[in-house]
Amino acid sequence: CTVLEGESGGNPADLLRFKTCYNYKAKKTMNKFFKLIFVLCAICGFTQAQAQPARPKLVVGLVVDQMRWDYLYRYQDRYCEGGFKRLLNEGFSYENCRIPYIPSVTAIGHTSIYTGSVPSIHGIAGNNFMKDGKKTYCTEDNTVKPVGSNGKAGMESPRNMWCTTIGDELRIATNDRSKVIGVAIKDRAAILPAGHHANGAYWFDPEAGKFITSSFYMDKLPAWVNNFNKQNLPKKYLSEKWNTLYLIDTYKQSTADDTNYEWEVKPGVKPVLPLDLPSLHKKYGYDILRSTPFGNSYTLEMAKAAVAGENLGGGNETDFLAVSCSCTDVIGHQVGPNAVEIEDTYLRLDKDFADFFNYLDQKVGKGNYTVFLSADHGGMNNAQFLLDRRIPAGDWNTKTAQKELNEMLKAKYPSADKLVTWVSNYQVFFDTQKIDSLGLDYAAIKQDAVNLLKKNKMVQYACDMEKASIESIPEEIKYRIINGYNRERSGGVQVILKPAHYSNGMKGTTHGAWNGYDTHIPLVFMGWGIQHGASTKPVYMTDIAPTICALLHIQAPNGCIGEPIF
Repeated sequence: CTVLEGESGGNPADLLRFKTCYNYKAKKTMNKFFKLIFVLCAICGFTQAQAQPARPKLVVGLVVDQMRWDYLYRYQDRYCEGGFKRLLNEGFSYENCRIPYIPSVTAIGHTSIYTGSVPSIHGIAGNNFMKDGKKTYCTEDNTVKPVGSNGKAGMESPRNMWCTTIGDELRIATNDRSKVIGVAIKDRAAILPAGHHANGAYWFDPEAGKFITSSFYMDKLPAWVNNFNKQNLPKKYLSEKWNTLYLIDTYKQSTADDTNYEWEVKPGVKPVLPLDLPSLHKKYGYDILRSTPFGNSYTLEMAKAAVAGENLGGGNETDFLAVSCSCTDVIGHQVGPNAVEIEDTYLRLDKDFADFFNYLDQKVGKGNYTVFLSADHGGMNNAQFLLDRRIPAGDWNTKTAQKELNEMLKAKYPSADKLVTWVSNYQVFFDTQKIDSLGLDYAAIKQDAVNLLKKNKMVQYACDMEKASIESIPEEIKYRIINGYNRERSGGVQVILKPAHYSNGMKGTTHGAWNGYDTHIPLVFMGWGIQHGASTKPVYMTDIAPTICALLHIQAPNGCIGEPIF
């Protein structure tokens, strides 16, 4: 100002002009300065965002065992607003999600969802398969001990699975700061989804009547699990009869409650509601819980306890909870898809989900967690149910097939006896050690078996699994055979039955085939990072893992063949 006043010669008008010019230039300079600061801050913020990608506090995987895709809509007019309807109204539903392999069974389904892979790669070739020439249960591990139980139900681990899971990759990506927990009534449905590096996997031991684990994960149960077990909820659930949630004559989506389509609950006990659970509990112990919808309620209560006990979603890193509702499968096998028991089970599960989501809203915060719903497989309509409606169907007896194959091979190769050791998973297993020791041609023996199987009116296709790619079989089936074939653990011959034919008997239902009733499953995402909508674009079960991993900005599992489906 002194300089300006000197230059103005003391003229007030000139002094005002000089001051105005100076203030304008100073203001312009300061504006440039603050704009620069703003840009620098924005760059720093962007860099920080890149270094610390946004993630939900918790990811929850919900797998409903034997849930056909159409169950999302079949009972929708009776679903509450907070369960399946909330998933559809707030989430994104892929309406055309398929399983890309056979056999479509529980262990493979859970493994494929969480690895993004198929039996050929991840090694879980069935609930049971051949390992080193012996029948092996998928999670069997004689090197570990039960924790929380004195029985054999705890001698389990994921060691038979060759690939990593979403949870494994999440733990590695966060240098083990993330927590990963698996919970289910079935051991395989808790162990395989949780993966190798999980903090814990917990399943139900019907002998002990509580959740247990194995020494693969820990030496003793955490305090929160012991406290949960002390509540003895199974006893509470089994202390009353299983009545329908609503008046039984309102169950219009189901057949009559007493039909010849359903297996007995136990010998002499008809599958008719109300079911006397107290007397069944007294006679058969806690195992009866698996055959009721209350086993699902129990599972979700355990899931809540895991969230609270492990503070899942409460830390600085994303945590992961894999939950499987297994009782839908046990009940489905018993009564089939058209029974009152199934309708009531899904109506109750819907309310349980609503309660679970509300719990997550309160504990983790609505919008802070991501959940996906899917299934490990579906289930066929009961064969007799279809026949009564003039729809072709039937039951293929595996024991008869095995006997006929061995008789044919014995007649052709007199020095060999019982070359077929097992017919399971719609595959024929051979005694390859005996075939080698006798110097027989394995390829020729497999072809002999194929030729005989093709004469059966229920068999649509049969092939040597190593030659599936050159067989005259539709691509829709062929690629599923190839994906499902594990050289070390699968059978030598694949059997494809005609539609609506299965190996189960004429009551209840089963699964395992390539057809839509077994391989069309629900897939709905909801919560953090998910917009509302739906698509009929074809996607696969194996796309779930890479989608979640892409959402979390982490590496996909190391055997993953799926693709993110944003």
